[in-house]
Amino acid sequence: SRSLGLLRSEMSISDRRTETIDFSTYRNDELGWLVGADSDITSITKREDIAGKVVAVGSGTNQEKIVLEWDRLNQEDGLEPVQGPEYYEQFSDVLLALQSGRIETYVGPNASLAYQAAISPQDFKVVGTLNGGWPDTAQIAVATKKGNEAAPAITAAINHAIEDGTYLEVLQRWGLEAAAVAAARARPPGR
Repeated sequence: SRSLGLLRSEMSISDRRTETIDFSTYRNDELGWLVGADSDITSITKREDIAGKVVAVGSGTNQEKIVLEWDRLNQEDGLEPVQGPEYYEQFSDVLLALQSGRIETYVGPNASLAYQAAISPQDFKVVGTLNGGWPDTAQIAVATKKGNEAAPAITAAINHAIEDGTYLEVLQRWGLEAAAVAAARARPPGR
């Protein structure tokens, strides 16, 4: 997960978090690869695609684990190592680094990246996605204080939006339909 000021943009479910938080799932976790709009990189869908690239991630994230593992496997196969990874905690710094050419790509929560590419297509594009739970499917959820009984109501509201079609309309607007869930779940187990 990543924090944008006081707003939490995404929260995935873990066993540790379920100790103090109730969740209402609403989307499968999907990570994206953001590049500058004028980048020569057109696709990142497999580990070989990041060999030799200047890759940025957030410290301590699932994305960092993926980049480090992909880099390790690439080097075992004789491919060029990743330059970095470079670590950024503020998304605004990532955007400046992409625009200035200090980094070639950033991997992060796809919803945030798709939004950035949609509002600034002259500056950014998403060139690939992958499952954020890699290799397990992870889900993104609304988080509420454990035991306050908000989760079942929130889950019911999400399921209503799924049933009446507005849920999918919103996801399609931002190109996130691949991350859709068939139904929201209240208080699912962690991983």
